Amino acid sequence: MFAATDWKDYELLDTGEGEKLERWGNIVLRRPDPQIIWPLAKETADWRNADAHYHRSSSGGGQWEYKKQLPERWTIGYRDLSFHIKPTSFKHTGLFPEQAVNWAWMIDKIQGAGRMIRVLNLFAYTGGASVACAYAGAEVCHVDASKGVVTWAKENLHLSGLGDRPVRFITDDVFKFVQREQRRGSKYDAIIMDPPSYGRGPNGETWKLETNLYPFVESCMSIMTDKPLFMLINSYTTGISATVLKNVLSLSLGRSYGGSITCGEIGLPITASSLSLPCGILGRWEA
Repeated sequence: MFAATDWKDYELLDTGEGEKLERWGNIVLRRPDPQIIWPLAKETADWRNADAHYHRSSSGGGQWEYKKQLPERWTIGYRDLSFHIKPTSFKHTGLFPEQAVNWAWMIDKIQGAGRMIRVLNLFAYTGGASVACAYAGAEVCHVDASKGVVTWAKENLHLSGLGDRPVRFITDDVFKFVQREQRRGSKYDAIIMDPPSYGRGPNGETWKLETNLYPFVESCMSIMTDKPLFMLINSYTTGISATVLKNVLSLSLGRSYGGSITCGEIGLPITASSLSLPCGILGRWEA
């Protein structure tokens, strides 16, 4: 497992009975997590006194219960990067802390390249990877279909003191954007993607990861330079294993460019035990 072990402003305090207890800066949140199928050793005062607790609804969705008034949003840092945190109606906070293992890897790859690197970040959410790549000195194109999260990503870039870096923020359907970049002849040295399990395009097109991931990776290869640096695929889709990503990358970029492929689980260490919480998988191709 690739575990994000170097956080200071985030900590996974404890887990059990389908829930996790987390510290985000000085604020403690209690949230559900379907991966946590093991029992809770003891519901301590830390659990009972969490600043906010997200309760799932039997009819879908859920809501936050607040023990005290929290700021609308607050800031946490990872190394030299800073991010706004805000509890959303979908239980998320705007950041996936396990992704720090990828941020650190991408920073090292870009800074070690010895040349300007153009990065395309697809399904880019609130921009953790975009901010990390900009920090490393890359030229970044950030694409997501949600205007709200693109705005959030812009704020994270400025919050990290990187507002003058060459970053384009695009609110668009990712698949249509890639097709237009093909027609325009645009090229990128590195591509990051975090595709959803299911989705619909602007004209009702249906996306299903199991069916569409491989052809989408191939279409993305057409907008990579002759000497690409890396491609990173993140997945939180249940039932897709790291070996599946390895096979996809081997038959596409590996076959065309050689290089090396690394795949595996990503996760977070749990302070209260010697356990780790799995939080999805990654597939990395690198030159």
